[in-house]
Amino acid sequence: MSETRLEGKTILIVDDDEDIRSSIALTIRAEGANVVTAGDGIEAISLCQHTRLDAIILDVMLPRQSGFLVLEKIQEMSDPPPVVMVTANQGKRHMTYAENLGVKAYLYKPVALQRLVDTVVELCQSGKDIEESDEKTIEEVSDPD
Repeated sequence: MSETRLEGKTILIVDDDEDIRSSIALTIRAEGANVVTAGDGIEAISLCQHTRLDAIILDVMLPRQSGFLVLEKIQEMSDPPPVVMVTANQGKRHMTYAENLGVKAYLYKPVALQRLVDTVVELCQSGKDIEESDEKTIEEVSDPD
């Protein structure tokens, strides 16, 4: 049985791909977290405004409102939860933009689920930014499936 490193935490998973949302949700729940999911940017913003969240996993490319617009709205909150952005876009310009908006970690798809969970756990426990050297490791690790 897996550790429950996220016991009592509520994590929002935002991705328009149902399979990705389900896979991430299953892995996060195995760590003891409560999971809330959204399939588009509008739904994500609504959940952020009405749910106490400990962290958010946010896809960049979303219908109805992009991940960047969602991130902007999250950062306007009085005490925003840490956000892990996940994207297939390898462009450095997007990563820089996300960092300027206050993202705590920026991961490239495909990302190993364990690496994603470890990143969320670290952010929930420390509340600190993931160091750039860790980001490089995260970018290089991917699920072969």
